[in-house]
Order: sequence, then C-alpha cells, then structure tokens
Amino acid sequence: MSIPKRGFEVSEYENRLNKIQKHMFESKMDAILLTTQVDIEYYTGFKSQFFQSPTRPWYVLIPGNGKPKAIIPTIGESGMRGTWIDDIQTWTSPNPEDDGISLLLQTIKSLMSKHKCLGVPKTLESTLRMPLDDYEYLIKSLVGIEIKDANKILRKVRFVKSPSEIAKIRHICQITSQGFIDLEGFLSAGDSEQENCRRFKQHLLSLGVDDSPYIVSGSGKDGYGSIIMGPTDKLIEEGDLFIIDTGSVFDSYYCDFDRNYAFGHISEESKSAYRVAFDATEAGFKAAQVGNTTSDIFNAMNDVLQKGGALGSTVGRLGHGLGMQLTEWPSNTATDNTVLEPGVVLTLEPGMEFLPGKEMVHEENIVITDDGPEWLSIRAAEELPIIQ
Repeated sequence: MSIPKRGFEVSEYENRLNKIQKHMFESKMDAILLTTQVDIEYYTGFKSQFFQSPTRPWYVLIPGNGKPKAIIPTIGESGMRGTWIDDIQTWTSPNPEDDGISLLLQTIKSLMSKHKCLGVPKTLESTLRMPLDDYEYLIKSLVGIEIKDANKILRKVRFVKSPSEIAKIRHICQITSQGFIDLEGFLSAGDSEQENCRRFKQHLLSLGVDDSPYIVSGSGKDGYGSIIMGPTDKLIEEGDLFIIDTGSVFDSYYCDFDRNYAFGHISEESKSAYRVAFDATEAGFKAAQVGNTTSDIFNAMNDVLQKGGALGSTVGRLGHGLGMQLTEWPSNTATDNTVLEPGVVLTLEPGMEFLPGKEMVHEENIVITDDGPEWLSIRAAEELPIIQ
C-alpha cells in the first residue's frame, strides 16, 4: 500500500483560495474571518496540536484579493512561517487586556474597501473559536460594516475534494479496513468493550494511522441501544451484538465507518437486520451518481430499511460528508437535496431500530466519480460475522 505524501503543494492552497475568492466576489464580501483549527489549516497548511489548548485565540483573514493574512499568538509564528503564508502579525498571548483583538480589528478595517462586508461562519455546522466578549466588541467596533454568513460558501469549497485529498482519505480508509478485518482474530468474549476497543486502537496505530480520536462501541444481547456512548466496562457475553465505529486520521483526513460482530450465537432477527442494513448500503451506493442528490441516496436506503421492517431510527440521517472533520456537510436526509459532483466524499450510514430498544447501524465510505461511486472502505462481510 503506497503512502500518500504528507501536506500539499502550494498550488493546492492557491486553488482553494481562488475558489473561495470567486464565491466572495459573487457574495460581495471583502474578507472572511476564520477562527477554527480546520478552517485555518485548510487555507494555510498550519497544522498544530496546540489548538487543543483553549487559552489562545487564532485568526486568519481571507481577503477578496491576495493571500490569507494570519493574526496569531507569537508562540505560533515559526510554525506559520513554515507555510505558504507570508503576512503574519503576532502578539504575546495570553493577554487578558487585548488578546489580539486590536490587531484583528485594524486588519479587518484595512480590507473593507469595496463592499463594506465581512464574512463570518454563522450557520449550522459552523463554530466560532474566540471569546464571545471579543467577538461582540469586534462587531460593535465595525460600524457601518455588514456581517454576512460565510459558512455556506466555505463548505461549498470543501465539498469537492481534490485528488490529493481523496488519496489521503482512501489511505486511512484502507488502513482502518484492514484493522477491522484483523479485529475478528483478537476480539474476545469475557473482555470488556474498553479492552476490545483498546486492542483495536493499538492495532490501528501499528498499521500506520496517525490517531484514532473517535472510537465508540455498544453491545447487548442481540443488539445495542446506542452508537455514540461507549466503550464502557461492560463485559462482552455470548449472544451479544457488538459494534465498533471509528474515525481514524491520516495527515488530518478522516475515515468514518463501523463494523458489527456477534459472539458465539445470535438471533435470526439480528442476522436479518444486518442483511437489511447491508442491502440498504448497496442501494445507497447505486444511487450515488453525479447529478443525483443526497436525498436520492437517503430515499434509496430508507426504502430498503422500511421494507426490511425498520421500527424507526434515532440518528436523524443516513450518512454525511467526510474530510478534515469526522462529519462534514452535507447530510443524507429526505430534504437535504445537495447535488452530487465528482470528488465528493460521503459516508453511507443506514441504521434502524429492528426490535424495541435494539439498533443496527452499518457504515461505509465512498467517493463520487464521473464513472460512478467508488468504495473507499473495504466492503463489510455480507453476513454478520460471528466470533467463536
């Protein structure tokens, strides 16, 4: 398995910048304010685990013309100078009296030349990573400046992945798929969810993932009731159905899929539900064509689930976008209706309640191409694996 080159060529960032600036021109925005780790890394290449610390704010401004401008704590200056960004202003942080807000305000004002409009991510699935007091002060100080939502155009740029991005996602999907294949050999009844998941994570690291920050599990006789809570100290028993869902990472790009396992024996209802979820995934895959929509994918999967006896679903959607975040826009729902394009990466995640309080969820990762969808994860077994 060839390992993709880490990082990107400068041309990748130039293409991203060109795309967002075209949208900014159409939306009549002079600048966009970025504050989150993912947005800043996407446009600058600045990669740091230091975002785990909530102490310091970080700012990048995308102007209507020219390269992004960084306004960051001094501690990050050397790292930012290793990127393609050359306009870097710094301050010594933390500084409770003025934690970079005056520098940020001054720079924003200098960019308000044509439309007097600043874009800020504001709508669903966006986050503001700065003190609310500072944000309120900033908006109050930008007299005569219109504040528009930038989230819709930011997510539109990230929606279609470049070949280099897809290569990284494919790589992490293949590594994790192999981890799931190997997992059948060292899952063990009598051990806890925690112990089984810990072995899985250690194995994934040995295979070459950078990290597995998201590993959840659930288990119970013939089914599980939640797919977001564990792993817990509950011991796996004969007759249990066990799910592991992971978001593992390679060079900032995620996979996100799960696998189900039974121990010793399992009910016919569980076997049947597994097959329904498998068939629903196949239906979603066939519907994932250029020009179709996320709602077409949802309807194809949901039709199989309903015919297969689904009592309901607690998830709210049947998959989503995937990239530098575990879940990205859009969502596979009945009303999303996002048109699919080549280069879009999605999860297919049909799930249903098949008995009262018992869930069955299955997930795979795919990429949309002109020639049809392509599996990024190695397809799960057609029948529910039973660990003896």
